[in-house]
Amino acid sequence: MAPDKTNVPILLVDDNEIDIELVRRALKRANITNPFHVAFDGVEALDILHGNMQNRRLAQPCIILVDLNMPRMDGLEFLQELRKDDKLKNNIVFILTTSGDTEDKRKAYQMNIAGYVLKENLTMLTEMLDQYCRVNEFMHQ
Repeated sequence: MAPDKTNVPILLVDDNEIDIELVRRALKRANITNPFHVAFDGVEALDILHGNMQNRRLAQPCIILVDLNMPRMDGLEFLQELRKDDKLKNNIVFILTTSGDTEDKRKAYQMNIAGYVLKENLTMLTEMLDQYCRVNEFMHQ
């Protein structure tokens, strides 16, 4: 029996409380019931993904939505660390940011992201994630 695709966790890596709540509400409006987790920067996200946070280890693979501008470890630094880690490198990553900068896009796509979405397109992101989870065949570990 195939794993339930609605159980693929979604990890939002963003330090902005308002944006976190907007994403949470958008997922709810889109009836996306996947487990939803938040990390406030790249350091915390890696700790969660490595299982270093009590009761916060995520099943693999997971879908990760990453902001670029965060304290301690920004989105691009997080992506570099994620892609170097054999246990984590296959996670599905979408950049979710306010930056439309061409250089940011280039750097992110060089690290094998699944997509680059501006926060102003949050509704379209949730529609795409809903379809993605329905049709994609995930490789569970």
